[in-house]
Amino acid sequence: MKLINIFFVAFSSLLLVQCKNAAQQSEWRGPHRNGIYSETNLLKVWPENGPDILWKFEDLGLGYSSAAVTDEKVYTTGTIDSMSYIFSFDLSGNLIWKKEYGKEWSENFPGGRSTPQIYDGKGYLLTGLGKLICFDAEKGDFIWCKNLFRDFDGQNVFYGITENLLIDGDKLICTPGGVDANVIALHKDTGDLIWKSAGVGEKSAYCSPLIITYKEKKYLITNTAKSLISIDPDNGKLMWSYELKYPHGIHGNTPIYKDGYVFTMNGWGFGSVMLKIKDDGQAVEEVWTSGLFDLEHGGAVLIDENLFGTDYTTKSFSCVDMKTGEVKKTVKDLAPGTVIAADGMIYCYAYSGELALIQPMANGFEVVSRFHVPGMKRDHIAHPVIKDGKMYIRYANGMYVYSIANT
Repeated sequence: MKLINIFFVAFSSLLLVQCKNAAQQSEWRGPHRNGIYSETNLLKVWPENGPDILWKFEDLGLGYSSAAVTDEKVYTTGTIDSMSYIFSFDLSGNLIWKKEYGKEWSENFPGGRSTPQIYDGKGYLLTGLGKLICFDAEKGDFIWCKNLFRDFDGQNVFYGITENLLIDGDKLICTPGGVDANVIALHKDTGDLIWKSAGVGEKSAYCSPLIITYKEKKYLITNTAKSLISIDPDNGKLMWSYELKYPHGIHGNTPIYKDGYVFTMNGWGFGSVMLKIKDDGQAVEEVWTSGLFDLEHGGAVLIDENLFGTDYTTKSFSCVDMKTGEVKKTVKDLAPGTVIAADGMIYCYAYSGELALIQPMANGFEVVSRFHVPGMKRDHIAHPVIKDGKMYIRYANGMYVYSIANT
């Protein structure tokens, strides 16, 4: 009986630890990295001046990181007087700790770029200078660090490395952009190399990767400087590649996947493309191309059979049929901007600072509400985050948290 009691206590403790760790997880652009958040009971119309602000913090310093929000804490980064920090807040906006992590990108658009990834009680951050950090999510202490340029023949890019890290089981996946170690998988707990892939030998393209499942097999998909590539996440083998048209190596948007179709954006003036994975998973074929959705960052969302997003060249917000590329509706408004969705509504955060609530429809959309986030009318490019009825907006020196719950 005593042995059974000991086992029960140990098993209960393990469950508590697992539940706590699960509650501390966050993910880039929602649980499936597709810009859609699993929230319900949100406002369908906002007050005239926008939703109520719950709290704000205006001493973050420079940076473009979004909020990483768990059930217990909020994390982001910022650069103050040339030194950069990871910040941890409670859900009421009280600063818990601020941990220095060193220098950050200081040239064009200076400050932190990537959003911390929180997983199993640990945090992971990739800096614009190629420093990869694993830290204790509770206290901020560093657990291990790697340098993508020194340790994995990585190469920096014009605006500084900008990648939101991906975890698959025990693997932490990122893109150093080297010739030999183009894409790598490290053990998330130790930083030890599990595999490296030569990919197609191109520099990284500011893209945050995605893992999909097609015909019961997993594929890693990301953009590099001139290609959309797919890699076997189990061993790093290159599965297929597709040449992108934009020549300047900036493809920051995570591809969008559904039912064997892969959508990706090319870049300014070169539009976007929809591809279909062939039955054997070893190649793709072009389905359609479009002059729309040519952002370098900002994303789009796929709702039912329609893609919604903005465009840099035409300065339009558009709805496009996923299967055919048919433009169902387009308006010169809210563009360029970042697009996410939750509870059946679309949120478009224009680079100018205007934030709109949009109702998607089978044949288009309707703009329901809009307001301006505080700050100058430029560079509002950090992606909004939605969790537990709150919307988190990072702009310049500040974090602004709005109540969007339908209470």
